[in-house]
Order: sequence, then C-alpha cells, then structure tokens
Amino acid sequence: MGQAATTSVGLGMPNLPLAMVPGHVDVQSTEELKANIIRITLERVINGLTAAPAEVASLGAEPGPREIAFTGSFEEVNRLFYENEWGDGLPIVPPTIAKVEEFIRYAGRVPDEVLGIAPPDNRKATVWSVAVNGVMAGCRPEYMPVLLAAVEAMLDPRYGVEHSGNTPGAETLLIVNGPIIKELGFNYEQGALRDGFIANTSIGRFWRLYLRNVAGFLPHKTDKGTFGNTWRVVLAENEDTLARIGWEPLSAGMGFKRGDNVVTISRYTGGDVIASVHGNSADELLPYLADAITKQVGWQLVFTVGMATGSQQPLLVLSPILAETMARSGYSKRDVQEYLFKHARIPARKFEQYIGKYTHFIPDNRTLVDLANIGKAPRIFAESDDPDRMVPIVGAPGDFLIAVSGDPLRTNAYVFVHNGILGYTTAKSIRLPADWPNLLAAARLA
Repeated sequence: MGQAATTSVGLGMPNLPLAMVPGHVDVQSTEELKANIIRITLERVINGLTAAPAEVASLGAEPGPREIAFTGSFEEVNRLFYENEWGDGLPIVPPTIAKVEEFIRYAGRVPDEVLGIAPPDNRKATVWSVAVNGVMAGCRPEYMPVLLAAVEAMLDPRYGVEHSGNTPGAETLLIVNGPIIKELGFNYEQGALRDGFIANTSIGRFWRLYLRNVAGFLPHKTDKGTFGNTWRVVLAENEDTLARIGWEPLSAGMGFKRGDNVVTISRYTGGDVIASVHGNSADELLPYLADAITKQVGWQLVFTVGMATGSQQPLLVLSPILAETMARSGYSKRDVQEYLFKHARIPARKFEQYIGKYTHFIPDNRTLVDLANIGKAPRIFAESDDPDRMVPIVGAPGDFLIAVSGDPLRTNAYVFVHNGILGYTTAKSIRLPADWPNLLAAARLA
C-alpha cells in the first residue's frame, strides 16, 4: 500500500483511491483469497469508483537547481540529507554550487539539458542533477561523461528502470569498455569488483544515489527489495588481454567497435565465484564453468521461457589467464558461448518445475513442448517429450555474456544471474567533450 501511494504521486494522481487485498496471494488457498477479496477488497473498489477522492494538500514547490537549500557544517548537512532520505546511509560530499559547476565543465553539455524522464517519480533527469549526485557520491569531475552515459542507459526503455524496486532485490552492474578505462584509472586487475578504487567505487555508488534521488526508489516505499543488495562496484574489462588474444570486448556484442568508450548496464539478482578452475586447455576448463553456471540459475528461467522469453543473459567474468588458456586452444569468445549453450543445461523436468510449479509463472502446468507448440518457446525446447532430456538455460548462445577482468594470475571466474527484462542489458556510448584532452590534463593536475 505504501508503494502504491508513493508511486501514484509520481504518476500525477496523489489522491488515487487504493483497495487492499490482505496478505500475499501466493500463500493463500483459493478459498481464503476469494473470502478476503469479497470481505475487504470489493467494498473498497466500489468506494474508490463511486466516491469523490479526498483532497490532497499541496506538495509544495521544490527549490531551483541553483537555489541554496541549506547551509551548515558537514555534520549538519549530512544529518539533513539522511533525515530527508537523500543519502545511502554513508556520509555524502555536500553538493555545493562550486563543486557542481566544476562537474558541469567536464560534461560538454548545458546543465539544464534533459536526458529523459525517470520513473517512478517521473522526474526530469538533467545534466545538472547528474552532477549533483556525482558530487554526493564522491566522484571526480572528470567522471561526468561516464555518469551521463550511465543515466542515458538507465532511462532507455529497453533497460526498464521502473523495475528497480522489484522484490528480488537485484542490483545493476555497470561495465566499462574503451580507452576511458585507463584515462580515468579504473581497476581491471586484482580486486576487480572490490571497493578501494575511486572510479570503480564512486561511480557504482552514484548509480544507487541517482535511483534514489531522481528516479525515486526509496526503501519501505517504492523500493520493495525483500532482502536487497547494495550498489555494485563498476567492472572494467582488461582490454589489453582481449587485444592480445583476439577477443572482442563485451561492448562489441552491444553493437560497438573495439576502442569505443561504452557503458553497459544490466541487473543481476546475485552470483558466485567459480574458484580454482583447473586445466591447460579449453576442453578441460569449460565443463566446470558450464556446471557452475547451471547451479546458479533457478527461478530466473522464467526469463528464458515464460514471463519474458529469451531475455535471460547471465554474465560470466573470466580472469585473464582463463581467457588466455581458451584462446590458446583456438577458442574465440563465440566458441565459448556455443559450448556453454550446448553444455550448460538442465533436465526439462527441472526447468518446468521452476517456471510452472515452484513459481507458477506458467499456468496449467504446461510443458516446454506445449509452450513451443503454441509459439511461446523456441523449438529447441521441444526436441522430444522426454522429461529428462537436457535443455539450455538461455535462448541462444549469444545470451551468455562474457567479460574478462580480475587478477591476471588466478584461475577464478564469477557468474552473475540475470534479472531478465527487469533490468535488461543496455549499452550507451560515452560522449567526451570536444576539449577532453585538455580537461583530462587539468584534472590530473588538480
């Protein structure tokens, strides 16, 4: 109810009548659900449709972008931000006019440019608000082109930012490709995905602050993550390794060329390390990786077949030495994807349990063959009606995303499990201002 009340404000209907269905439908019998709806919900629906909605007090005018809203000490500013839910619980850097304008210098764009509309609050996302939240997150001014590209990806309808508060508590991972990695000092070796490096850490934090302060995702209101994760540290690929072994960067799969500066975003429900991958050839390494990937996937199969067929895209992050070993065996990245598609499989019976019995996303206990026959599943899922046949966990080989990063001398990998269309993989070019070399040189002297 709190989520509905908060979201209705963003939709421009702050007095929208609401009707509650008590409890959770998944743990009620049909009889209990029917009784609750008739006893409680029905009357509220009728009242909402027939009675005039209550008058709503004015929400008040918000301060302008350059208006000084508060002055005080560092501690006082942080207390204000915390009490108004403008922060993430950690100290923020107070966004003074001078600091924000310094960020704008590195944008190459006018401060009031509107990048798009961010639901659920449906606020305008502007260059200025990107700079404000960049300051708060502890970013450096020269990160602005990356921040802008990330927000442009956030606002792309393909990504689906409106799902950022859904109950599995998935979090977005930002992946960076291109010369910008070295120019801004991103870590892409030992400790990848670990905090401790300003670019990786602060830009990851910025993402969550922007979701909170502009899109409007707040815990106990519009952010309904049951458990939740925190923001993820940015992943930068090791493009030196990729060039040496002849593999394309992850961004190439998004339609970009090697050497393009790109931010790719995707939302993951979780993941796990695949430790001590052993072998001196691709044929020895890949069985363990395929097995580990299948063990991470469960209800997310509804994004392979069912809720949004063909939208699950797990991410496999390989340490450089693993990628080098596969390349030495003659494997391209596409070959690895083909292998995983053929071998990262589970019995059809288990697949059907996840999408039709355990989670009931598919009605009437339809089988994969049934779904393929009515055009709701690829034919590969209906090669026979043997319930023990092995079926893939994604819709096509290219749905396995592969990145190369991490300690060059460790044989570990990491797999992220994808949240499908509820944060679909989306990439945007990082647009650098015309005087970028001079701005970057000035930033290094600062």
